[in-house]
Amino acid sequence: MLGISRSLLQLCGCRGIASLSALSETHQMLHKTCRDFAEAELKPIAAKIDREHLFPKAQIKKMGELGLLAMTVPESLGGSGLDYLAYAIAMEEISRGCASTGVIMSVNNSLYLGPLDKFGNDEQKEKYIVPFTKGDRLGCFALSEPGNGSDAGAASTVAKLSGDHYVLNGTKSWITNGYEATGVVVFATTDKSKKHKGISALLVDKPTEGLSLGKKEDKLGIRGSSTCSLIFEDCPVTAENILGEPGMGFKIAMMSLDAGRIGIASQALGIAQAALDCAVEYASKRTAFGNAIIKLQAIQAKIADMASKLESSRLLTWRAAYLKDQGKPFTKEAAMAKLAASEAATFCAHQSIQILGGMGYVTDMPAERHYRDARITEIYEGTSEIQRLVIAGNIMKEYSV
Repeated sequence: MLGISRSLLQLCGCRGIASLSALSETHQMLHKTCRDFAEAELKPIAAKIDREHLFPKAQIKKMGELGLLAMTVPESLGGSGLDYLAYAIAMEEISRGCASTGVIMSVNNSLYLGPLDKFGNDEQKEKYIVPFTKGDRLGCFALSEPGNGSDAGAASTVAKLSGDHYVLNGTKSWITNGYEATGVVVFATTDKSKKHKGISALLVDKPTEGLSLGKKEDKLGIRGSSTCSLIFEDCPVTAENILGEPGMGFKIAMMSLDAGRIGIASQALGIAQAALDCAVEYASKRTAFGNAIIKLQAIQAKIADMASKLESSRLLTWRAAYLKDQGKPFTKEAAMAKLAASEAATFCAHQSIQILGGMGYVTDMPAERHYRDARITEIYEGTSEIQRLVIAGNIMKEYSV
């Protein structure tokens, strides 16, 4: 249970999130624990991780020991047994320290362990959840394909039943944690006649016969996490490894993405907060015309806009997490949170570079890294365009249109 003690609250003397005081003591202590970890373990190495494309193995192990890789998984299965609001708070702070580490954490929590916890049977949970909670092993989520990024229902990867096992053929692309993961939730068509209702979710061990990896993608940002294709060629998967029931795959994927969008919104918040921190610190020290530039109204206007977008996005994200924790519908709210937070991250990172001027454009300062890291949050787990469609579709239902 994270090893959080009450004394941590007494040690907290740093600037905190303005609305954090309204939360429970557990959430406040979690925030402090994650902030301290990010400051000590992630922020000092974030530039090196980005520059050298390094996977933060030691830090991921420590996060597992803190309970950050299986936050909402029940304690009986090795998780922390916390709620989704706790997960959102932790994700933001880890991502503030290192956005690459944040997405590694997000995929294991939301997209791998999330569907297993909800739809897995006892045997599947014992095999595919328990060993993945402490940082020794990671999971990944294989939905996207080279030709169907936003069209998740058009899975060309096929799983054909042959006796007591399925034979899996196809390619999954843009798989975060692809190189490091040892467990995969794969979505494949098991009955083409039923279209999206003929998609099933299968649990695949990695490495395994018939599964190979494509090259590591050389990305604009989030360089510490591996991204690659998973190539299945006559890959045998026991029929017992169907997650849920045959044909439930599309439903499982959509529900997982709804939850995952809260995680990515939180990652975006962490990037936005880091960009704001960088801008304020620099503007407080940089002098022009006899004063620190933070005294200039033009700079103050930028900082005000950054902070306002950040805080409003944070509240949207926490609202989505709260609704999920209450067992209420949250699809629209998660899409709103992901849309607002990702666009806030891009905006804040852009404005941070403007405030730093030439220093914002060089790697001596983290502003340019925040700008590159922010960009992907508007793309993965549903582009901003898809989020707007989800939001509008739900509003149309509410108005019976």
